[in-house]
Amino acid sequence: MQNTPQSLHLQIVLAGAVNSGKSTLLNKLSGQDISITSPLPGTTTDVVRKAMELRPLGPVLFLDTAGLDDTTELGTARSGRSIKTLDRADILLLVTVAGKWGKSEEELLALAEERKIPVIPVVNKCDEKIPDADFTALIKEKCGNEPLIVSALTTAREDILQQLTPLLLSVVPEEFVTPPPMVGDLVAPGGTVVMIVPIDIQAPKGRLILPQVQALREILDSNCTAVVCKTSDYKATLDNMKNPPALVICDSQVVDVMVRETPLGIPCTTFSILLSRIKGDLELFSKGAQTICQLHPGDKVLIAEGCTHHAADDDIGRVKIPNMLEKKVQGKLEFTICSGHDFPENLSEFKLVLHCGGCMLNRREVLRRLQLASAAGVPVVNYGMAISFCKGVLQRVLEPFA
Repeated sequence: MQNTPQSLHLQIVLAGAVNSGKSTLLNKLSGQDISITSPLPGTTTDVVRKAMELRPLGPVLFLDTAGLDDTTELGTARSGRSIKTLDRADILLLVTVAGKWGKSEEELLALAEERKIPVIPVVNKCDEKIPDADFTALIKEKCGNEPLIVSALTTAREDILQQLTPLLLSVVPEEFVTPPPMVGDLVAPGGTVVMIVPIDIQAPKGRLILPQVQALREILDSNCTAVVCKTSDYKATLDNMKNPPALVICDSQVVDVMVRETPLGIPCTTFSILLSRIKGDLELFSKGAQTICQLHPGDKVLIAEGCTHHAADDDIGRVKIPNMLEKKVQGKLEFTICSGHDFPENLSEFKLVLHCGGCMLNRREVLRRLQLASAAGVPVVNYGMAISFCKGVLQRVLEPFA
């Protein structure tokens, strides 16, 4: 659990009105004092995260949010942050108390339905008031699922987990139980995959980046063999192989080298394109790449980064790809950068969204961004496809996905 990136956790958001006991519930679920609790409204001021192992689901991430009806001085900002958190929610625990179902609860339900998030209603504080049959039936009908009826103060932690786990299992998204393949379906068991991994200034010291690790694990899980080499050793690696590999994968920055040195008939692609299968929409990204040639000097392009890394002087997303795009359009473009979980709601001013691979974001959040871009009529392309298009090799690296 401690070594699993948060982007691979099942993300469960606790939301509801102020003083419905969300923070107390998170503390009870985690068995720790994670969130500050108080009878005063507006105690939770920002999203509080707690990762834990929840059998049999595995690693989950609980996110405690501020009350949606927060009327304190910073209430609007807090509520906005709570709503934003729903963009990455795999499951929503809608926390309320007996007899209370009003504007805040209806708004949360509408936001969840818009994002297609399954909702488990939680009736908290049953030590103060037990919900009657009519109220229980009402929230079950509205949310479509059985309610969890507990007291975060007095119900034992194990009892709450014992009741909550089957409810979570009944609504957990299919892609979490059976995640979409990254590479395993492209190679038959017994095949060999060559991975070209550049070791340069941007490579993390002493380790590989997450997409490379994910691809390597899935190759092994598929009963295939992985051969890993640096860019400079790729040609020699091919020459030394008795049989040609079933697939070659490279870092997008050396895609032109891979394509040039890979004989026709050997499928090849990039880690970024593989990542788009499990984090976004391969077809939508490939269509977005085709729109690069429709850009004109002066157009606005949004660069969306899922992480908040310290950018290098030749950063791939902020420097190299923008330079490629400007060379393609033969003029200057206007770039706006957003990082982490920040993403503008209004995208209408942009002609293109250039998105990172999304390895630090969960699938739900990337798909939400694609939904917002589609509603605004703005194409989206990820880094890998943008590079391949600008280097004139996109068709070749998409061949494995006929």
